[in-house]
Amino acid sequence: MSAETPQSDADLLHAVQAGNAAAYGELYERHVAAARAMARQLVSGAEVEDVVAESFTKILDLVCRGGGPESAFRTYLLTIVRRTVHDRSSIAAHPTGEIERYDPTAPFVDPALAGLEHSPIARAYLSLPERWRAVLWHAEVERARPAQAAPMLGLSANGVAALAYRAREGLRQAYVRLYLRPDTPPECRTVLGRMSHYVRGGLARREAKALDEHVDACEECHGVLLEVTDVDRGLRVIVGPLIAGPLFSGYVAALARAVGPGGAAGRPLRALRRLWRAPRRWQAVLAGGTVLAVAVAGGVQLLSDAEPVAEPSVGPPIALPAPSAVPVPVPVPLPAEEPSPVPAPGGKDRQATSARPVGARLRVTIDPLGSLVRARPGIVGIRVRNHGEVASANVAAHVDLPPGVTFVPSVLRGPGAAVSGAVGTVDGWQCRPSGRGARCAREPLAAGRATAVYLRVLVSGAAPQTAGPVVRVTAGPLRVRARAEQGVRATGAPARFATEGRVAVRAIGNTLLSCPDEQAGCREARRREGEQRDNDLWPMLALDRDDHPFTESSSSAVLSVPKGGEVVWAGLYWSATGAQAGPIRVRPPGLRTYLTVRPSEVMVRELPVGPVYQAFADVSELARGVRADGTWWAGDVPMEEGVARHAGWSLVLVVTDPAEPYSQAMVLDGGTVVGRRAYVPLGGLRPAASPARVELVTWEGDADLGGDKVSLGSGPLTPSGGDREASNVFDGSARGARELSFGVDVDTVSAELGVDPGLTIATNKDVVLFGAAAVSVRARQ
Repeated sequence: MSAETPQSDADLLHAVQAGNAAAYGELYERHVAAARAMARQLVSGAEVEDVVAESFTKILDLVCRGGGPESAFRTYLLTIVRRTVHDRSSIAAHPTGEIERYDPTAPFVDPALAGLEHSPIARAYLSLPERWRAVLWHAEVERARPAQAAPMLGLSANGVAALAYRAREGLRQAYVRLYLRPDTPPECRTVLGRMSHYVRGGLARREAKALDEHVDACEECHGVLLEVTDVDRGLRVIVGPLIAGPLFSGYVAALARAVGPGGAAGRPLRALRRLWRAPRRWQAVLAGGTVLAVAVAGGVQLLSDAEPVAEPSVGPPIALPAPSAVPVPVPVPLPAEEPSPVPAPGGKDRQATSARPVGARLRVTIDPLGSLVRARPGIVGIRVRNHGEVASANVAAHVDLPPGVTFVPSVLRGPGAAVSGAVGTVDGWQCRPSGRGARCAREPLAAGRATAVYLRVLVSGAAPQTAGPVVRVTAGPLRVRARAEQGVRATGAPARFATEGRVAVRAIGNTLLSCPDEQAGCREARRREGEQRDNDLWPMLALDRDDHPFTESSSSAVLSVPKGGEVVWAGLYWSATGAQAGPIRVRPPGLRTYLTVRPSEVMVRELPVGPVYQAFADVSELARGVRADGTWWAGDVPMEEGVARHAGWSLVLVVTDPAEPYSQAMVLDGGTVVGRRAYVPLGGLRPAASPARVELVTWEGDADLGGDKVSLGSGPLTPSGGDREASNVFDGSARGARELSFGVDVDTVSAELGVDPGLTIATNKDVVLFGAAAVSVRARQ
């Protein structure tokens, strides 16, 4: 074993069997933080350390006798911790009971999760080699970085990534094999055999098209495809609680706090030396334990369909006036072939449930778009599809929001005023406040059709991080119910706008500060040449590029809208050094005068240079009322001149594109300072296996400071503009601008999204302000 590659857990276990006490000490230091995180979910006080020490003692005894784990030490340890707590409680209650031997060959299943081990994803996972199970647990379930998981597997960080890739592929194939029964029709057998290749993009276009056509018509294969595509989430939702119990989410959060960015944490080796000398000393503790009431998390309902669905009384459909005057973006019609999630075969999906299989059959999902973040507005998306052969009755959706989350309706003024809280894809929905959420209604849903409605919500600053929103859909006698996997988060980026259809995203922008013309090297820097391309190296002055006599600062950017496309939504963002925001002046293509736009929202953040602000205004009506395609001008924002100052603007749009397939589009608001790493969940997206387009707006990036990287889960991405370097994304390049845009970046990146999409922004020497992200991706059919 080289000095660069540490011994893996498997190597250390073999050394322990050979009598090496120090090897078990190394295992203890690697995994004691996880053991404590698990124990703290079940017991408190001094009993935590008792349970941890007892669990390590039992494993040591088993390993010395030739039993125990071979390589997957972490999952074995968590099972022992849970079993130890369970049996300590049982022995306290029944002191004469018989003590069970501690060499489990299967996960310890909590009674609240009984039957979970029989789910397809759990059976597929348990059928894998132990080394594959180990890497999937560390990389996918606990979401450890490759560098953190590397010592436990005896690999480099790149080796961990490669092993995880092979293990995921093996998991997909194991899952598919569960459905290759003797009675499987030949056409389904062919499709199932190619499914894992399809998911990773390994099929030729003709083969992929044939598979698409088959799964559109075959409900069982459709369900298998969705589950195979979604194996990462299945690992967290099914396998995570199977190994760590109902309090899995609490365990993961506690482990993240305990381990931190540095990797494994542990106590001094002398604790293990005591255990080595007296491996049975803790057996006496078994008779003296206290009764423990193990709490079961409410989120278990996501993992089982045992809970009956309440059937609310159904009144007449809501009769509200048509939303002709609703001040929301133009809706995008939903085609009959709209994509929709399908439950896994043999049971209900963890998010969507199926109505009785007669006549109309409805499926529903509900998701926060992006994230629901404290003290921020957000959007909750609901999707309903009729998989039946006849139209449904009138559809009503009853939405229950988490505590601290409030539905925000759009109120119409004037005669016949109505309430419609829908944004984006309206599609005939009308919504009004009801109880702790909203009640939405629409006309019957035709067979094979799907519909979506997005609701604006406001999250209070004191909202607890609880379970996600719930929707109950009724249509005549039909009842379906779904719960979102995610609720309120402390951090993240909430959605500003979302829609579906033949849509795409675009963004342009430019700086409003530049280096002094008369100083040597300035013109070279503007051409992206030389070694002075940072605003930290110049006394930044207001840039005024237009021919208007009354502007003090101005710059332009060219917008290109797809042929035949129209503006669905447009948002204007501007930012500058300083704590005082104000209006911006805008001149769209074709106009000779500027229009003043005032911010509807302002955020102030602290960077190393001092306070900076980001302002936002919805300019959808303005963009739809002019010829959007062409040169946009903006300027005269409140700003500070001087060294290391920035000021700039960006126009972010969602547009229709007749050439695009049916897609989802979402705009997320940032306002996050990135000094090292920031992760932005892209919740609510259900992408197909095709590249997503992301327009990313950031402020205060420096072209000469490298180490800035952007990822969508598949490694660093290369921006389409600027220097086109994956290791220096924030290099003062703004889409639509001709010159270096000091301190302003509007970048376009593309990558295939995974089943649990997320945007990672990492910096090395730079500190930037993440402003906004617009995402469009083909939706899965």
